[in-house]
Amino acid sequence: MSSADICEMDIPYSQAVGSLFYLAVATYPDIARTVGNLTRFSQHPGMVYWKAVKHLFRYIKGTLDYKLTYAPSPEPELFTSFTDADHAGCPDTSRSTSGYVIKMGTGAISWLSRLQSLVALSTTEAEFIAAVSCAQEC
Repeated sequence: MSSADICEMDIPYSQAVGSLFYLAVATYPDIARTVGNLTRFSQHPGMVYWKAVKHLFRYIKGTLDYKLTYAPSPEPELFTSFTDADHAGCPDTSRSTSGYVIKMGTGAISWLSRLQSLVALSTTEAEFIAAVSCAQEC
């Protein structure tokens, strides 16, 4: 089934991905990268991407009881951050994907997963770009 067939069937791909994007930003950091990949195909989605959207909704339904937890601590809360990047992970543009999560105590307070705006020439450069992106958020 082609993207034209999906348009003719009036499948709400863009609306579904928009809803998933909201969840990724607001409460589900674990789906951020997948949703980012799905948004790249909003103009011409194929059936494989529609199946991925439905799979992601099933995942969310199965994890509704999972929560981000912020527990009180007798010690001062410390910020901890984690970053990662691939190198030239996008087959179309050779751009790398950066990701980070910033935690305060035990709970995530900020997270991001996105394509880098420029093409990194090495894995080290891609990792530095991810680290700088995280540091700018702090």
